[in-house]
Amino acid sequence: RYIKMKGRKVYEYAMKNVPLAMRQCFDKSGLNISELKKVFIHQANEKMDEGIIKEMYKLYGISAVPSLIMPMSIHNLGNSSVATVPTLFDMVRKGVMPEHAVHPGDVVMFASVGAGMNINAVCYRM
Repeated sequence: RYIKMKGRKVYEYAMKNVPLAMRQCFDKSGLNISELKKVFIHQANEKMDEGIIKEMYKLYGISAVPSLIMPMSIHNLGNSSVATVPTLFDMVRKGVMPEHAVHPGDVVMFASVGAGMNINAVCYRM
């Protein structure tokens, strides 16, 4: 009668599949991972997001995630569903998070996992 989320299963699914989708996306771009300046990821769970980024870099043989690669808004806005990525990007573009500024020519990635367990990743040069 009630909707029940199986949080652990969602976490495991995301940790396994989102880093792979992000790697596939970036590999298709033809760019070097060192060119990636920011990752705008769905703000569902900070621990999960940090784990996803760490796993993606591990897929490239990189153990240390670059500092300030991933802006976070979950502390202020919570999980606002599909709006988290564009809201986060807008906050960065408007200077609300100056330490995460993006500039023309920067390569960024947008990534999400959500309803129906759909995974999305897009690379974009500013």
